[in-house]
Amino acid sequence: MHRLIFVLLLAGCMAAPKQVAVGHYRAPDAPMYSNAVLDPAKLAGDWRQVAGFGAGKCAPGAARISQGAAGLTVAYRLCQAGGVAKGAGAMEAQTVGRFDVPGQPGPWWVLWADADYRTLVIGAPNGQLGFILNRGAFPADRLAAAKDILDWNGYDLKQLVVY
Repeated sequence: MHRLIFVLLLAGCMAAPKQVAVGHYRAPDAPMYSNAVLDPAKLAGDWRQVAGFGAGKCAPGAARISQGAAGLTVAYRLCQAGGVAKGAGAMEAQTVGRFDVPGQPGPWWVLWADADYRTLVIGAPNGQLGFILNRGAFPADRLAAAKDILDWNGYDLKQLVVY
């Protein structure tokens, strides 16, 4: 009897699976937070895509972010839902860590950047995109941290493709 009660209590503590709509990668009712202390100038450089949602249909992509007098610009080719997404233009800042990016199905929210700006976790509140960008080596501890951030922001990690 005690075992049955313990098993029932343990089952009650388990997290309910995320309810994600078709074509979306995060639960719409999950809170989402962007990086409030992001230094946009440190985003400049070449990034390679190391993971993404809906990304199994094409090769991993890349993005080049540049800092100019008018702010950040981006040129990207990313593997996203539906295939390759290509675009370029100004990264219009909504607020710290949140950018409107031309040709994307939602804004890019920087959910996390490691202390040395080697890894970026990007998501969108509408749940239609999510991916991880990296430069240099991509060790297992940063992948684990990036997955934790995505999970905490309501993403369904079963749909994440890691290259």
